[in-house]
Amino acid sequence: MSSTGRAAEVRLSIPADSAYIAVPRSVVGNLAARNDFTVDAIDDLRIAVDEACALLLPHATDGVLDCVFSIDPPQLTVRTTATVPAGWVPDTDSFGWTVLTALVEAAGAETVDGRLTISLTASATASEKA
Repeated sequence: MSSTGRAAEVRLSIPADSAYIAVPRSVVGNLAARNDFTVDAIDDLRIAVDEACALLLPHATDGVLDCVFSIDPPQLTVRTTATVPAGWVPDTDSFGWTVLTALVEAAGAETVDGRLTISLTASATASEKA
């Protein structure tokens, strides 16, 4: 959320290298903390973002991973995107995908023009009820 209490968006591009995964994980933790997510929900979001990035990294053909963090209180949506080989989609039966979907309210994957986006959505109000 911006200092005015309205919706905000943060954009980040990192090299598609596991050494940089800590950056989006840190950003989502900071944004969730500023938007009243519980400590457990913040940890869940960090792990989910880590998994989403890990799923995309080995397939990022242009060597770049883009992350967009959209804050519209009480919701926080993270979209991780990379250019991937034609026809590649994440295995939704994999352990990584199972972990990812268990940690957020909604998760999905969509390919547009050769770029695959994994979207994660969580809500601060849902984390209060947990």
